[in-house]
Amino acid sequence: MDKLINDFSFGLFFWQALILLVLLFLLRKYAWKPILDSLNNREEGIKNALESAEEAKKEMQNLQADNERIFNEARAERDGMLKEAKQLKENIIADAKSDAQTEADKIVAQAQATIVSEKKAAIAELKSQVAELSIEIAEKVVRKELDSKDKQLELVESMLGDVTLK
Repeated sequence: MDKLINDFSFGLFFWQALILLVLLFLLRKYAWKPILDSLNNREEGIKNALESAEEAKKEMQNLQADNERIFNEARAERDGMLKEAKQLKENIIADAKSDAQTEADKIVAQAQATIVSEKKAAIAELKSQVAELSIEIAEKVVRKELDSKDKQLELVESMLGDVTLK
């Protein structure tokens, strides 16, 4: 260290300081400014890329939320359609049962009416046959009873006795 202090030269120091200052000035003007500008540009580009990434992330979250909402709406719509279809099926089945019951009731009513009508016709025919048989039997009995003139006169007198003039 003593040697450095002894060999120290102000002229050399002055020129070295001057060269250093000129070199710093030149570096500042031609090297550092472009280097700093490129670093600033790169920093700005990275910052923009991060902002874009953040916006893309937010947009993806919005899209996921929209997709979830659309999915839920589609699920709700599907459930509604299934419920509506099930209700429609039940209504159709109920209508078909009601129509079948009404038709069955109508057929039963027609059958009962037919049975009543045929029963009345059978009873009327039976009465007619009984009346005819009764008349035939009565005719045969009267013929047998009224074979003789005495019996006929006796019958006429008894009938006249029963009848009174009013």
